[in-house]
Amino acid sequence: MKLCTLLTDSYWVFWREMKRLLVQRARIAIAGIQPLIWLILMGNAMGGLTANPATYRLLGTENYLEFMTPGIMIMSTLFGGIFGGISVIWDRRTGFLNKMLAAPIKRAAIPVGKITAITLQSAFQVTFIAAIAAAMGVKFATGVPGFFLILCIMILFSYGIAGVSLALASVLRSHEALMAVTNLLTLPMVFASNAIFPREAMPAWLKAIATYNPLTYAVTPLRTLVLEGWVWEKIWPGLLAMGFFAAAAVAISARQFARSEV
Repeated sequence: MKLCTLLTDSYWVFWREMKRLLVQRARIAIAGIQPLIWLILMGNAMGGLTANPATYRLLGTENYLEFMTPGIMIMSTLFGGIFGGISVIWDRRTGFLNKMLAAPIKRAAIPVGKITAITLQSAFQVTFIAAIAAAMGVKFATGVPGFFLILCIMILFSYGIAGVSLALASVLRSHEALMAVTNLLTLPMVFASNAIFPREAMPAWLKAIATYNPLTYAVTPLRTLVLEGWVWEKIWPGLLAMGFFAAAAVAISARQFARSEV
């Protein structure tokens, strides 16, 4: 019964977030244009790397765009999720957050509903990226079934990173503070991972950091599904890590909202 109540309350929070998104046409357009720019610029700007035999062996493909596509998927999900907490700051400023906290709903429904809305937006964005990448010549080694697993991994990562963002937003009180913290987190996460470059090309100290970076755990199974196929010894660790990351982040954000004062 409690679970049904939580799901119902989360749905209404989710639906409110989706309705707010649907009237923001500029935001929808940017969500589609941004990854397209990354695919075109980064995929072509660094395409010459594979001309070097040593670089080709590191990347595992003669097409840098194939190597980069999983990284762009995760980067889009990362930026979409990490800035999700801004909606909490905005709701607090307008007084709507206080109304939700005082309403007869499960407080955990607030972060769960918001995180689900963020994740659905990221799912559409990743699907768009996959379609554009395929049109540009990227071949998915595991085909359509592999893409659905990519989507599952991305959803878990989105739940995790959005949960972290909402947990921060429940503590921080201004857009400026939240933006400062999230910017401090995102760029090091991207560059200290294998999203853009393979770990084998990194110096030892950076490679050690990248090994335990949540972004690396998300990118590795995605890249395996795109380039290599069903290599489960590379897929399972990332899948399990993302499941744990999502569960822990959502639990922490729910706890933070449960302790929030009206």
